[in-house]
Amino acid sequence: MYKHFLALAAAAAFIAPAQALTTGDIAFTSFNADEDSWAVATFVDIAANTNIYFSDNEWNGSAFNDANEHTLVWNTGAATLSAGSVVVFTEIDGTPDVISASTGTLSLAGSGGTNLGFAKSNETVYAYLGSAATTPTTFLTALTTEADTAPSYVTNAGLTFGVNAINLVDDADFGEYTGARSGLTTFAAYKTLVYDNGNWNDVGSGEFTGTTLNATSFTTAVPEPETYALMLAGLGVIGAMARRRRG
Repeated sequence: MYKHFLALAAAAAFIAPAQALTTGDIAFTSFNADEDSWAVATFVDIAANTNIYFSDNEWNGSAFNDANEHTLVWNTGAATLSAGSVVVFTEIDGTPDVISASTGTLSLAGSGGTNLGFAKSNETVYAYLGSAATTPTTFLTALTTEADTAPSYVTNAGLTFGVNAINLVDDADFGEYTGARSGLTTFAAYKTLVYDNGNWNDVGSGEFTGTTLNATSFTTAVPEPETYALMLAGLGVIGAMARRRRG
């Protein structure tokens, strides 16, 4: 019986559509300026082949300030990316350049700048949806190491520290979320923890080349209400198919 239940649950999950992304649905969980790497968690399922841009150009409210700063585009891959997933990115400026994502593909966006890598001071990195590298339609989240001197770079994008953006100490080379990744009943409940930089190892200046970023997924303690609804919907579909076969 248990195996049948798992099969039915899997079928229900299979038919579940991923919702459209909105502000705060993903969050930075790691940042390493020395390694030119970062990690992002998603709190919702992300539809296959979704394109999300990352840029360290500062947003002035209507445009990016510096066209030379680089922009990358992440295609999430051919399968739905499940809520709770953590993806690690690398974009080291070298010979050759190292641009990679642990899930999907990361590449230099055609209309962005070519100045790869993060500076060891005064960086603001955005994740956003858009029709092109320089045309954001929805800012999803941001992380800044210049919040004490230029918080407007985040607020100009309609983002709020502690709600959907992270502010590390000025000139931080490294920061990483160290709070809970299991035990909460919904993925959305983790947002408050992740966006609270009191739950970060925010170490400021140092040398962190070669530091491995935490790629541990987030998990929920029990199925969320919408999961039960999807399971019931899946059971209904399977029941209808079974009745049709008998008929």
